[in-house]
Amino acid sequence: MHDHHQHGSSERIGWAFVLNVSFTIIEFIGGWLTNSTAIMADAVHDLGDSLSIGSAWLLNKLSDKNANGVFTYGYRRFSLLGALINGVVLVVGSLWVLSEAIPRLANPEMPNAQGMLGLAVLGVAVNGYAAYKLSRGKTLNERVLNWHLLEDVLGWVAVLIVSVVLLFIELPILDPLLSIAFTLFILLNVVKNLASTIKLFLQAVPDNSTKTKIDQQLMQLPLVRRVHHLHFWSLDGEHHVLTAHLVLNQALDSADTIELKGDIKGLLSNYNLEHTTIEFEFPSEQCRDDKELRV
Repeated sequence: MHDHHQHGSSERIGWAFVLNVSFTIIEFIGGWLTNSTAIMADAVHDLGDSLSIGSAWLLNKLSDKNANGVFTYGYRRFSLLGALINGVVLVVGSLWVLSEAIPRLANPEMPNAQGMLGLAVLGVAVNGYAAYKLSRGKTLNERVLNWHLLEDVLGWVAVLIVSVVLLFIELPILDPLLSIAFTLFILLNVVKNLASTIKLFLQAVPDNSTKTKIDQQLMQLPLVRRVHHLHFWSLDGEHHVLTAHLVLNQALDSADTIELKGDIKGLLSNYNLEHTTIEFEFPSEQCRDDKELRV
């Protein structure tokens, strides 16, 4: 199931990369033919998107490799690294778009409206299809990349609206106004995703309520006196890892130990954890990790 999921993720990102690169080339040609600085600027922005999507595709493929002696948890965190890189690139790209659009408010230029209209229709179609492909993905990598493409779609919607208006009214200031509005909207959402990615990258708890619930349910087991050193973190935003020490009420024979392990397995099966490590400590036993900060 995981291999199929990861293959689907890589395939979606690969399609988005091919579409984005192809359309970036068309944008450069179209921007030159229409003498539109706005389209040329968007082409440069799309070129950055293409590089980001390409790197994300490579990192996503790498994240599917099996665990080994060096990367004992596997390569899933490379996908998270891809999400982090692309989030940063998109924030920088959005700030660059704003730096280009804001000065045009004071000195707007009249572009070729007919050429803009044709490219806008093509831009909405191509980027919209790529965004649709990635919208079915669940990884943080795909979510961040989807915002890349949604930014392009909304940007081309802005160009489409402006081009239609400019066919009838000479009001070039609409172009930078709409570009600024859409870019700020996308930037806000990307910053939220980027903040979540950074937290996961720093091994923060992916969901504090889930951690609390697991802690409480482990404490409800009859043979468990106390739970400590419970660590809950995520490999890539989807696949989580849990480790914990359980202080038992009494020493157990092998049959009771196996039964307790079965109870814990059933309890944790509801959380779809990628990997779990549970250590038992008996009443008279000193925890070897007591020198560490308890959580």
